[in-house]
Amino acid sequence: MNVIILPRVLEYLDSLVFILFEKEYFGFLETSINYIDELIDDIQTTLPTRLHKPAPAYFDRYGKEMEYAGFRKNKHTTWYVFFETYEKNEEVFYLVRYIANNHTVAQYL
Repeated sequence: MNVIILPRVLEYLDSLVFILFEKEYFGFLETSINYIDELIDDIQTTLPTRLHKPAPAYFDRYGKEMEYAGFRKNKHTTWYVFFETYEKNEEVFYLVRYIANNHTVAQYL
């Protein structure tokens, strides 16, 4: 199984490193970098085994017939990863099209 994260999602996460540091969610830039790196690693290694649900129609703007899985990073924040699943030559691919946290999208789930 392969997990592919779209470049626009990676760009968002890269910019989030600085936002989290500037808004003082983390006291050190390196801590912010580690937080995002761990999130990306968690997505790439565990997405195929996570419980996932069909994404509500609200998220169709990012892709059709997507599913989503939650990644709880602390007691206040869960990241939701929205993805499509493809199969080619009996191999399964997970294409991550969008990511957001409970602070921004919980009302749509």
